[in-house]
Amino acid sequence: MAKLYFSYAAMNAGKSTILLQASHNYHERGMQTLLYTSSLYAKMDKHSITSRIGITAPARLYDNKLDLFAQIKQRIEEGPLHCIFVDEAQFLPKDQVWQLARVADRIRLPVMTYGLRTDFQGNLFEGSRALLAIADVLREVRTICECGSKATMVVRMDERGNVLTKGDQVAIGKDVYVSLCRKHWEEATGRWPAADSASPKFAFDEETLTEKKDP
Repeated sequence: MAKLYFSYAAMNAGKSTILLQASHNYHERGMQTLLYTSSLYAKMDKHSITSRIGITAPARLYDNKLDLFAQIKQRIEEGPLHCIFVDEAQFLPKDQVWQLARVADRIRLPVMTYGLRTDFQGNLFEGSRALLAIADVLREVRTICECGSKATMVVRMDERGNVLTKGDQVAIGKDVYVSLCRKHWEEATGRWPAADSASPKFAFDEETLTEKKDP
């Protein structure tokens, strides 16, 4: 039985890398996949999904008006198809999440979606809310906070490094996003006083995620 999957995480957890690797695995076995990403990224990187480590693959763009079920059904009429992959799934409207569920239920194709769970204000995205409600399988992709704890939240910063607490939920551009644990997210956003300097903090190598040792 085909299923609807939702893999969620904070920023910079490697979701796109995992998606592209999974799609590559299908192709290695002679199977065909169809990749989607949000049209919000069209101006930055047209018709492709790109990971932070440089892997890329062509993808179709979706916007709020696209009927994903109808387009995928039409694609199947053109030739074999074995799996659907959707990046930036937090930007899906609720109706499109249900369209993807119908792809799994009625066309019987597995649908793998990847996205953020919450925005910089700690609120669920519409697509993530719907996927958390109806997806058959939920998977958490983990990344770490600056303290070494699991990062579950995201802060948005401007070009000067100031933490932003107001603004549109979706802002594609020059803002920088940093993943933090819930404790440090509250401190960074001013929801709770910052811990004193005696609180333990750890430094990690960004490439290996292993703790750095003092010389």
